[in-house]
Parts: sequence; C-alpha cells; structure tokens
Amino acid sequence: MAEQISVLFVCLGNICRSTMAEGVFQSLAKKSPYQARIGKIDSCGTGGYHIGDEPDDRTMSMLEANGIMDYVHAARKVIGYEPRGRQRRADCVEKVNASDFDKFDYIFAMDRSNLADLQRMKQRKPNSKAQVMLFGQYSGTGTAEVISDPYYGGRQGFATAYEQATRFSKNFLKDVFPDVEAEP
Repeated sequence: MAEQISVLFVCLGNICRSTMAEGVFQSLAKKSPYQARIGKIDSCGTGGYHIGDEPDDRTMSMLEANGIMDYVHAARKVIGYEPRGRQRRADCVEKVNASDFDKFDYIFAMDRSNLADLQRMKQRKPNSKAQVMLFGQYSGTGTAEVISDPYYGGRQGFATAYEQATRFSKNFLKDVFPDVEAEP
C-alpha cells in the first residue's frame, strides 16, 4: 500500500471556506476506496481573527444540509506568519505552523491572497514536502477558480463555496488517484 497523503486547506479566518473544504474532503476521504489512502486532513487561516472559534453557523448549516453531520473544528492560524501591516496578537497561540509545510503533502489556498501568503511562508522552508497551490486548480474547467469569501454575504455564497469545495475535492482525488473509482 502506498503512503497516505495529507491535505491542509487555508483561507483567511478559518471559519468559512477552509472549514467548508475540510468538511467536504473529510466526508469523501471516509468513503471507500479513499479511507486507506488519505491520512491527515486539516484547515487553518492566515489571520488570527477567529482562533479557537467553531466554523461559521452558515458553513455548518450548508455541510449539514448536504449530509455532512459529523464535522467538528476549532479555528487555527499558520504559525510564524503575520500578514503585512498587522500586529501580532498575544493571544494567537494556534496558527499555521511552519512545520505544516513538512507535515502536509498538499496545502490548498482558497484565494490568490491566501496563496501569496503561503508562498511567502514556504520560502522559509524551501525543501519542505508540501505542494502549495490554489485549490481551484482542480476546478475541472481548465481555468483556476477562487473560492470567494462568503462571510459578509448570504446563504448563496456558502452554497457556491460548498459546490466548489465538492467539485475541487472530487477532481483532486481523481487526479491523485487516477486508478481509483469513487463511490457515487
């Protein structure tokens, strides 16, 4: 059996998009034939605004409306990174950790700003194993997509984020495991 892959999803606050993607991906990874092929799955943010918070109620509602009832998460932030112009907060204990670049095979950014932040961090760990990329590289459309932050919007933004997270996750799994036929 090949070594299991590990995946980290990253957005700004770690309560909407990255948690949505993590919840969707976890639900797919639990199914045969992926359960033995996927190891660690996590999400975090580049900002420390919501450290320790549960996912946004609208994220949880969207996951539950689509049959994902067992997702639990507390927000964390990438350690050692402060976006330009922001002061480090004393209470930022859990963050995206520089060691995440060694722990995870894939680190997926939800948008281009998150991607730029992660690429700057990875420069400090040039020999790390993580492949850092936009999750929307797996859009299936031939064009990379971003998952727009639904935080300040309504339910439709969360529905769009769910649809994208599902589509990107399935396309990623097809790409990484081309010999595997997934359950419907």
